[in-house]
Amino acid sequence: MKTKSTLCIAIFFLMASITFAQKKNKEITIIDGKVNISKYHSFAQLDKMSKGELLKLYSERIQVIVNILPNIAFATKPGVTMASLGIPETKENKKALEINRDASVEYFDSTVEFQKKILPYSDTRDLIAAILFYEETLKSLHTYNDFKTD
Repeated sequence: MKTKSTLCIAIFFLMASITFAQKKNKEITIIDGKVNISKYHSFAQLDKMSKGELLKLYSERIQVIVNILPNIAFATKPGVTMASLGIPETKENKKALEINRDASVEYFDSTVEFQKKILPYSDTRDLIAAILFYEETLKSLHTYNDFKTD
């Protein structure tokens, strides 16, 4: 009886340690965070929206652009890792990727803080033009592979 309970306790702790153990070789993706928008808009659709709605759309597009464009030479979609690109997963390369990721988050956060304070003073027509421009830029990512030559 004592052997059974000891064995059960040992198995429980073994399973718990496996479940909660951190993965040391966790792969980090090149692109992380928001990487797409749910809808593209026309000028007429945007023109009917309130300034608050436009400000939200503007910030969402900035977030996607900040996450994708700086890394476009590596990937245009999430899930790509250094290993899948053939980049050696050295300590230095992993650290560089982490630093880059932290810098992107910090840049986006500070940009959003600035936008919350200053962007409401912008002209509504300028906001609409910027959103349309960002959306066209994001649409062009679908044709990115057309520019690659083998």
